[in-house]
Amino acid sequence: MRLVQTFRRNWLTNVPTELLSGMLVALALIPEAIGFSIVAGVDPKVGLYASFSIAVVTAIVGGRPAMISAATASTAVLMITLVRDHGLQYLFAATILMGLIQIAAGAARLGLLMKFVSRSVVTGFVNALAILIFLAQVPHLIGVGWQTYAMVAAGLGIIYLFPFVTKRVPSALVSIVVLTGFTIYFGLKLHTVGDMGELPSSLPVFLLPEIPFTLETLQIILPYSVTMAAVGLLESLLTASIVDDMTDTGSNKNRECVGQGVANTITGFLGGMGGCAMIGQSVINVTAGARTRLSSLFAGCFLLFLIVAMGDWVKQIPMPALVAVMIMVSISTFNWSSFINLRSHPLSSSVVMLTTVVVVVATHDLSLGVLAGVVLSGVFFAAKVARLLGIEIERSEDGTEMTYFITGQVFFASSNSLVDAFDYQDVPERVRIDVSDAHFWDITAIGALDDIVLNLRRHGATVEVIGLNQASATMVERFGTHHKPAASRGAAH
Repeated sequence: MRLVQTFRRNWLTNVPTELLSGMLVALALIPEAIGFSIVAGVDPKVGLYASFSIAVVTAIVGGRPAMISAATASTAVLMITLVRDHGLQYLFAATILMGLIQIAAGAARLGLLMKFVSRSVVTGFVNALAILIFLAQVPHLIGVGWQTYAMVAAGLGIIYLFPFVTKRVPSALVSIVVLTGFTIYFGLKLHTVGDMGELPSSLPVFLLPEIPFTLETLQIILPYSVTMAAVGLLESLLTASIVDDMTDTGSNKNRECVGQGVANTITGFLGGMGGCAMIGQSVINVTAGARTRLSSLFAGCFLLFLIVAMGDWVKQIPMPALVAVMIMVSISTFNWSSFINLRSHPLSSSVVMLTTVVVVVATHDLSLGVLAGVVLSGVFFAAKVARLLGIEIERSEDGTEMTYFITGQVFFASSNSLVDAFDYQDVPERVRIDVSDAHFWDITAIGALDDIVLNLRRHGATVEVIGLNQASATMVERFGTHHKPAASRGAAH
């Protein structure tokens, strides 16, 4: 019974809306898949077949319902050198290996790494991607006639005004249909989908890559596969988190890793390029009302139907209609409140968000931006925790004994402050270091404690460390050098 309920929830909820959302996504996927193929230096059918395959497979085995995965720019740019130097067949092999690596990552539960990505990094990632989506439309608006601008404006008008008439049909889909019909009826000379590249006219075929299965081949494709797998998983997991927030639902990140891997492995055998989740298309899908796996499945299937059975019609879709949709996506994706929050949020959070945006936009590399944001978040967090270290000193009336009370977290970022707090010029006969309210986290902290105790001893003091908790005492026993073997777990001498 529970299995039936799960199936209905994932596939049979609000079917008309799911199908319409999938249709809209499929139409928006075509020019992007062709464009990403051109970026990678391959025939447009490689990107189109990949988008079909990845969308369908991740819809079935992925961990985030309603998320759209396909050929993407972030993975396409990583393939350029491989295709140029070794050819298309090596790309297919690299895509298969990319998928196997992602499956292994999911089995190793690496999806849990998303818990280390802060909210500021995710916000920066979203804003940067919105900017990149908008910038990608700019070439379609340069050196064109006034008709193009008029069509884009009309498309945006339909997208934002049609919901006042009805929300049962996605306004972006209505915009594409109306503008396409208008263009064909009046014979307007505008750039169309057909101008971007030739659409395939046959179904993809399951084939083995025509490469020598040797160690040399593995050495060629492995670096590309590892990089594509890492970038693909990073973008997919971040996109899944964004869709989680938009729909107020959860997702299985480890299953998503496996799903992406299975999709890319199959895609390599079908003559497609590697891909991952697409935040732009996912936003289109969710904004249109999709919430289940059916929309993602139908998007992939309808995409294949469009390019194979209705290619002659699809070629006539004017690019201004799709540009209007993507501008809407960029506006919807951007977190406008993040600028308002710059005044109220902590400075460190704002710096992390802005750094992520700047790095992504400057390099067009989402992984570099996220990496910069994560590292910066870690640095700020370590600095903040390090400042919480407290040290109080109490000296006996006769001056022969001194007690240091240590509170807080002792680790690599705070160990220097701990060492600097001790005075080696006026050392009493006995020194007690009370760490009852402190915790030692790493070998840097243990090394700092060693330096303190050994320096005090060299100056003639008898040193006693008291109050070590069990975890800290274990670290001292394993890595410390100042304590005696007979020392108890509660104190080290």
